[in-house]
Amino acid sequence: MDVMSPLKPHPNSPSPTKKLLPFALYALLPIALLRFYFHPFHHLPPNNPTILTKEEEIVYETPCDYTDGRWVHDKMGPLYNGTTCGTIKDGQNCISHGRPDLDYLYWRWRPSQCKLPRFNPNTFLHLLSNKHIAFVGDSMARNQLESLLCMLATASNPNLVYRDGEDNKFRTWHFASHNISISVYWSPFLVKGVEKSKAGPNHNELYVDTVDEKWGSDLDHIDMILLSIGHWFLHPAVYYEGGLVLGCHYCPGLNHTEIGFYDVMRKALKTALKTIIERKGANGNGIDVFLATFSPSHFEGEWDKAGACPKTKPYKEGEKMLEGMDADMRAIEVEEIEAVKVNAKQIEGLMIEMLDVTKLSLMRPDGHPGPYMYPFPFANGVRERVQNDCVHWCLPGPVDTWNQILLEVIRKWSIQSRRKE
Repeated sequence: MDVMSPLKPHPNSPSPTKKLLPFALYALLPIALLRFYFHPFHHLPPNNPTILTKEEEIVYETPCDYTDGRWVHDKMGPLYNGTTCGTIKDGQNCISHGRPDLDYLYWRWRPSQCKLPRFNPNTFLHLLSNKHIAFVGDSMARNQLESLLCMLATASNPNLVYRDGEDNKFRTWHFASHNISISVYWSPFLVKGVEKSKAGPNHNELYVDTVDEKWGSDLDHIDMILLSIGHWFLHPAVYYEGGLVLGCHYCPGLNHTEIGFYDVMRKALKTALKTIIERKGANGNGIDVFLATFSPSHFEGEWDKAGACPKTKPYKEGEKMLEGMDADMRAIEVEEIEAVKVNAKQIEGLMIEMLDVTKLSLMRPDGHPGPYMYPFPFANGVRERVQNDCVHWCLPGPVDTWNQILLEVIRKWSIQSRRKE
């Protein structure tokens, strides 16, 4: 009788390698999925992403209403994440802070009448070579700036070359590969202002006819400027014009006339846009100007209770309407930009456009940090009181779409400019 050695496999039995193969595959699958998430694959861009066919140029010359559209599920997900981008503000790094639901990452904005291509960082870098881009305004301007830095960092490394002010309110990054500088200027009113503080008055002070020179004095060195204001006008404030008190917003105890903030925001916008046109348009240097419209918050109930912005999916069309203060703030911005665009046509080298993001932002109640503005807020159980951020956007998140639209407008301007040459 032929007895097999205990160390020698039976001729008809599978080899140890074959036995272990299924287990190895099961073990490697989660690792592969994690690797794909934290280091996503992207399509390689063309060598010169600014070259378009005649058919593509015709498409880009066709006007597109980016405000008319809906959010659709997108399995590709974002270009970057919290581990691949080092410039995300800590309070917006929702993934690293333990937000458990990740479905909010897999939506894209689909305009009804045209296409909104995936952001191509190389195209942006080519089109803005040798330029200085400035984001000026409140923390929404900073939110958009940090989104753009993360998207561009997938193609070229940004170097922080300037930092000043509390909480890094004034910073500049340089992309050596294309000699591009991108700066952020903290100026929540665009005009001269004194912010409330523990040492000073318990209200803001605004001088609506005087531009904030923290950014105004640098206009000679700025080629493209993106303005973003809104939320800070909701705070109590006293307003000045012509050296006299104009009125105030929510100032009990002060002998001033309550005038609200809508007209004041309009005056501030007028002052900022007038200053840009006078200082850049008049000397023939030219500048590209964008104004990002008001980005609505999504608080449901008290800001410091669990579940302040609990939604985990975008609103469907018709489920949420643009109304009230959100609509009023946007309307002021639209009216002021449209008025300035009429005059800007007479000034060579001056391009002005609105980045109308109000509706598409309104439809994304799921995109805010909420309690995950802080790391692992429920690690020790759910507390009754927890601070929530239902104003700013997670990074990555819906704010990335703002920069997609920004790139498409810049690309259209580039095509129109080449046609005139």
